[in-house]
Amino acid sequence: MTIIIKHILYIWNNKYKISKMKKSISHLSLFLASLFVVHSFIAQQPIALISEGAEITFDKSTHDYGQIEKSANGECVFVFTNNGNKPLKITNAKGSCGCTVPQWPREEIAPGESGEIKVRYDTKRIGVINKSVTIQSNAMNTDNITRSKKDSDGKVIGGTSIIRIKGEVKAPKTNATPMKPNQGPVNSPTE
Repeated sequence: MTIIIKHILYIWNNKYKISKMKKSISHLSLFLASLFVVHSFIAQQPIALISEGAEITFDKSTHDYGQIEKSANGECVFVFTNNGNKPLKITNAKGSCGCTVPQWPREEIAPGESGEIKVRYDTKRIGVINKSVTIQSNAMNTDNITRSKKDSDGKVIGGTSIIRIKGEVKAPKTNATPMKPNQGPVNSPTE
């Protein structure tokens, strides 16, 4: 008899534990579902980001020369605009090699104003053009910045932007006609 009572108590106790576990699982499921709904709602809300500082935006990120002849004009212009709320200062612009030479404005560009970066490529070199110009400035926007520059406190104070040139320099066309080779042996013995 005591074995039967122990067995009944054991079954009743386990049912209680199982029901308690089922309750815990249902509470956890309800919590996770609520968390998902709240997260979905928050993710759909627009977040207004107020940018503080200069922002640089280019009219194009790449200039394509297409196919040009050797010694042709290798100059192109990249127009940029300061879309920020503070003056934009370009501190340096450097070509990826000596054949690519940029010129940039040394003065600050006021908010809303535009400027130009002129790039000259040495077209005396025949072959494919695939060069870059690295621009360092105090721009704060992340869409045109590849690397951020930070001060000693870790605050972003500017960054690096990259613009590119591409194309191909072809050899100039010549008007000469090829010569027809002589018929017969080139070296005839004289003996």
